Amino acid sequence: MKTLLITLLTLFYLSTFAQSTISGKIIDQQGLPVIGANVYLQGTYDGTATSDEGHFTFETDAKGIHTLIASSISFETYSKSADVINFKNITIKLKDDINTLDAVTVNAGTFNAGDNAKVTALKPLDIVTTAGALGDFVGALQTLPGTSNVAEDGRLFVRGGDADETQIFVDGMRVFTPYSPSANNIPTRGRLSPFLFKGITFSTGGYSAEYGQALSSVLLLNSVNEPQEEKTDISIMSVGLGLGNTQIWDKSSLSVNANYINLTPYQKLYPDNNEWHKPVESFGGEAVYRYKFNNDGLLKVYGAYSSVDFDLT
Repeated sequence: MKTLLITLLTLFYLSTFAQSTISGKIIDQQGLPVIGANVYLQGTYDGTATSDEGHFTFETDAKGIHTLIASSISFETYSKSADVINFKNITIKLKDDINTLDAVTVNAGTFNAGDNAKVTALKPLDIVTTAGALGDFVGALQTLPGTSNVAEDGRLFVRGGDADETQIFVDGMRVFTPYSPSANNIPTRGRLSPFLFKGITFSTGGYSAEYGQALSSVLLLNSVNEPQEEKTDISIMSVGLGLGNTQIWDKSSLSVNANYINLTPYQKLYPDNNEWHKPVESFGGEAVYRYKFNNDGLLKVYGAYSSVDFDLT
């Protein structure tokens, strides 16, 4: 019993001896105590807050050189590195934190109310990764608020308007036949590849008077002016595939895209009331040639081909 008591007293003595007490007082420049200041050893969980009289005290197991941090709102953070045994009954004076405001310059100018105020911009990758769009820019836009699906039409309907009331422009020029041909009750697809464009701007609210002939909405397709790098695009779908390539020379570039669609797997999984003798099969391709002149002029030549074949009763 005596041996056990001596062992316990020895362990208690060693535990007490292993801890160091850090204490002191924090005051401001006028000598007034700073209430609620945070005091702690950097890199440890040991610390406390000052009392109503600015005093603080806490114990730590840390040994050797450490950094004592003291911080409070409206004061500059105080830090000092020393042996922890020297952080006892110390007085810390915090300096006021003075924030200066930078000069504010007001310039007169104009505000342009452009089309980008009420639009949704999509990148080519956003279109081809939209579930259910099947790589079609029209299918991707039909997932946005304000659009609607009308039976099995496949065209773009906005806020109850007809598909012809949604105007589609490529680099400012209106496209009169943006969809591939199809029969009644058979969904159609867009004829334009999303990889030829740097961005698609779709307005379901308001648009400028430049597109006054549009009644429901405006879809602006902006083609790439100058490709940044040569690349090859490959898209694989359950009903087809696509391939694109861009080549760059000194002052010119050429982008070519081709796609093939066959709806045989889709029509077998989801049969309809039509009697199909040959499912929908389409092939399309397009090319854009760009030439940059010395006077910062840019020539774009765009060509496209599409073919759709099917037979049904």
